[in-house]
Amino acid sequence: MSGVLTVARLELTVRVRAGRWRWLLAAWFVILVGFTTLLRLAVSHAHNLQGNVGTVMYGGLQLFLLALALLVMPALTAQSVNGDRERGTLGVLQVTRLSAFDIAGGKLLAAWGTACIFLLASAPLVAWSMVEKGVPAIRVVIVTLVVALLLGVICAISLGLSALLARGTTSSVLSYLSVFALTLGTLIVFGLATAATTQTRVVHFSTGDPSAPAGCCSSEETVARTDLTWWILAPNPFVVLADAAPVVVERPPICRSFRTRGSIRTFCTPQPQSGVDPLGDISRSVRSLRSPPGLQSNIARSGGGEDLVWPYGLGFDVLLGGFMFGVATRRLRTPRRTLPRGVRLA
Repeated sequence: MSGVLTVARLELTVRVRAGRWRWLLAAWFVILVGFTTLLRLAVSHAHNLQGNVGTVMYGGLQLFLLALALLVMPALTAQSVNGDRERGTLGVLQVTRLSAFDIAGGKLLAAWGTACIFLLASAPLVAWSMVEKGVPAIRVVIVTLVVALLLGVICAISLGLSALLARGTTSSVLSYLSVFALTLGTLIVFGLATAATTQTRVVHFSTGDPSAPAGCCSSEETVARTDLTWWILAPNPFVVLADAAPVVVERPPICRSFRTRGSIRTFCTPQPQSGVDPLGDISRSVRSLRSPPGLQSNIARSGGGEDLVWPYGLGFDVLLGGFMFGVATRRLRTPRRTLPRGVRLA
């Protein structure tokens, strides 16, 4: 562990001496302040949101912060290994008593620590949202931890690509493509997979005419089997963030029973706060996708049911980050018999 801390301290010292991170952090804070201020002004002019000012501000801020972080964080790590290799400084670390795990772990810890500093820069704006009411402390704690884990995953993916590829430009492009795949890519694949799994079923209905024979009236309808494709959306960082956020409870929980496949399922969920909740609305919509057709609208109105999505998504993301960290560790092992063309150790 001492080796990891040594490399992390060295990486952070280099970042501090460069000085550019200070301007980046300042720009980051200014953008967040500008967005939050505009959001607060927009909420103040919406009469239907007057009772949910803090909830809307906090949810919008966290979604915007995650989107901005996914644009910035790959740049912190995408060239941490191949950039040092191109400058001839990586070999200096590899000939010391530091292991490959120490080097990879130190670089990841430095990048993740820098990401957490950017995350903590939003603390005054989070406090502002809490002052506006409607944001419990437990929601802030859990959401902050989830965002920090997601940023660590992105840093680990970028680190693995940096160690795997010889050129910093290539690893940077692939890091951003990885972010695209986890965000917009999952939405695109989910839409295509859902369209490919739609089914047509016959629905019988009564006309209310006593003289009409039983079962005389029917129609065909096309239903989307999202209960077969919901898992594609699970790794999406925005889905993980929204679904992991605790429900803002304002009223006692409600229970609903539904008959499905010959059995009765009962959903007892906290009744969500009335009004708009960006995180809660996304969570309820995604959880309802796990239910069979015909139950989704009812479950969405009742709070989304107990079919959590975020544990699967966060688990997949963490495993992906751990795998890419393992790739980085393996690529940093010395001695090596062969090197890619154009690559040097020192």
